[in-house]
Amino acid sequence: MHTRDAPSEPADNLPERREFFRIEDRIGLEVRKLSSPEEFDDNLFGDDHLESLKADFRRLDQDIKSQLASLSDQDRLLTGLVKSLNGKLDTLARIMAFQQNPLQPDEWQHVTLSEGGLAFSGRRHAWHTGDQIAVRMTLPPELFQPRAIAEVLDVQPSETGRARVHTRFIKIQDSDRQQIARHVMRWQIRQRQKE
Repeated sequence: MHTRDAPSEPADNLPERREFFRIEDRIGLEVRKLSSPEEFDDNLFGDDHLESLKADFRRLDQDIKSQLASLSDQDRLLTGLVKSLNGKLDTLARIMAFQQNPLQPDEWQHVTLSEGGLAFSGRRHAWHTGDQIAVRMTLPPELFQPRAIAEVLDVQPSETGRARVHTRFIKIQDSDRQQIARHVMRWQIRQRQKE
C-alpha cells in the first residue's frame, strides 16, 4: 500500500504533509548513530574499496545507454539484443551479490520509505528524537545502495519492547534520492501488476 504523505511523520503529533509517495517494503538497512553530520564519511560502512569499481560501472552503464540511443535509429533488432544482454548482465550481477550475502538476516527489515525519509523498527531506548544517523539502504531487486544522513523525528514504542523510529533525510545526494525515487516507482508498478 502506498500513500502520498511523508513517511517519517507520525500522524498524531506532526502536521500532515503530502510531499512524497511512500511505500512499505523489505530492504537491507544499516544504521549508524552520528555525534555530528560532519562525522559521516564514505568509509563509515567499510566499503571504500568498492567505490572505484562502482564509479566504473556507472560510467559504463551511461556509455551503453547513450550508445543505445543512437543505435536504435539505425538497427532496432541489434538494439533489442544489446538491451537484452545488458539486462542479463544486470540480473547476473544481482544474483552474485545475493549469493555473497553482504547483509546479515537481521539487517533486512520492513520499512516505510520515500524520497524524504524512512521509518524502521529498532530497540526502544537506542534512538531518541533529534539523533542524527547515517543510513545505507540496499534496495532489491536492483540492489541500489543509497546513503543518507537522517534525523530522528519520533520514536514510537510498541508492546514488543521495540520501537518504530521515524526519520527524515537531512543530507542526501541527488543521485541517491533519484535511486530511491526509481525504487518507489518500480515498487508501485510491480504492485499494480499483481492486482
